[in-house]
Amino acid sequence: MSMFLIPADARSWVPGADGSDFPIQSLPYCSLDGDSLESVFVRIGDTFVDLEILQDAGLISADIAVWDSSAFALESAASRAELRETLYDLFRLDNPKLRDDIELQAEAFTSVEDAVLQLPFFIRQFVDFYSGIHHASNVGMMFRPDQPPLLPNYRHIPVGYNGRASSVVLDGEPITRPNGQTKGPNDELPIWGPSKELDFELEMGFFTAGNNAMGEPIPMAKADEHILGVVLVNDWSARDVQRWEYQPLGPFLAKSFATSITPYVVPLDALEPFRVAGTEQEPAVLPYLQESGLSAYDIHLEVLIQSPKMSQPQVISTSNARHLYWSFRQQLVHQASNGTPIEPGDLYGTGTISGPDADSFGSLLELTWRGSKPITLTETGETRTFLEDGDTLIMRGWCQGDGYRIGLGEIVTTILPAPTYP
Repeated sequence: MSMFLIPADARSWVPGADGSDFPIQSLPYCSLDGDSLESVFVRIGDTFVDLEILQDAGLISADIAVWDSSAFALESAASRAELRETLYDLFRLDNPKLRDDIELQAEAFTSVEDAVLQLPFFIRQFVDFYSGIHHASNVGMMFRPDQPPLLPNYRHIPVGYNGRASSVVLDGEPITRPNGQTKGPNDELPIWGPSKELDFELEMGFFTAGNNAMGEPIPMAKADEHILGVVLVNDWSARDVQRWEYQPLGPFLAKSFATSITPYVVPLDALEPFRVAGTEQEPAVLPYLQESGLSAYDIHLEVLIQSPKMSQPQVISTSNARHLYWSFRQQLVHQASNGTPIEPGDLYGTGTISGPDADSFGSLLELTWRGSKPITLTETGETRTFLEDGDTLIMRGWCQGDGYRIGLGEIVTTILPAPTYP
């Protein structure tokens, strides 16, 4: 795969870049609200850079479709690597070409304070996997205590389902508590009303690039070419609704009401220095899913909660993307293995990324063990089994390098009350 790696010791002239979560080593893709053409931006430091304006000034190849994010998602990995090398050259500390062109900076640069972000790409499809083995094991132990925690297919196939792309929203968008059917274990009939077990799911996600013809699988050797970059994902879940509705076809209304993501699509090139060995897969997977080399990424993840009575948020979970059982590449290859067309801008969620320890679980379902072990909010003494109206949940992710840090941004969401029905 074509890839351009920016040196770890590289420094930039862009104010605020060095030492920030968005250094020259990152250069994530994003999109600003109000841009009718939806041109591609990158963030460096506290600045958003309009790549179309740099292209019009002759600083970026005219052959790369930075003027339209959907068209850009069709670009080859080689073109993306070429763009990344160009941007590195323009932003590096000792290059005066853009550094000293104050007029062009005024036209192409937008400060964080003056910008409103939108979804980075038009999302055609959303797929959610179940690739966190510790999460799957915990759920199995809770709901099938007299059976093996993992179903027989789990270690052979990346389990997933097709979600609802229309309900994917950005960090900062409040989430309305969903209504749905629920049925308690001793209830004769189900009832309709607000979910009482609203939960988060700590996930990663990736956007797809390019496409494949219908009927044409994507081989493992080409998987990276079809991964545009990664985001954080909170795939919200109404646990009580899900318990009643999920058999026999799986998640439906309990999962389709909202999925939150970060606005920054961090390229795989930026994550390459953080590749690590993945979870050992035993037994060996089928040949089409076999992956050589380092398959996982050392991405630190944390979840915080703040009730309306609290003055600051409290960390309730710390995990890491390396705990995934099935890698980004295996998820994509499996999805395309039956010949389904992969379109540019598809979003794939990994499923909940829980670690092996109790403080690394990626959902309240696990952290409170199905509500039997409430979390205490130490500042106020309040307790939580699931999220309450007015609660704010925060997710963060980052990779720690030698002298720099790649931030994935954060997802900050406040829970609103459910709408009322006649």
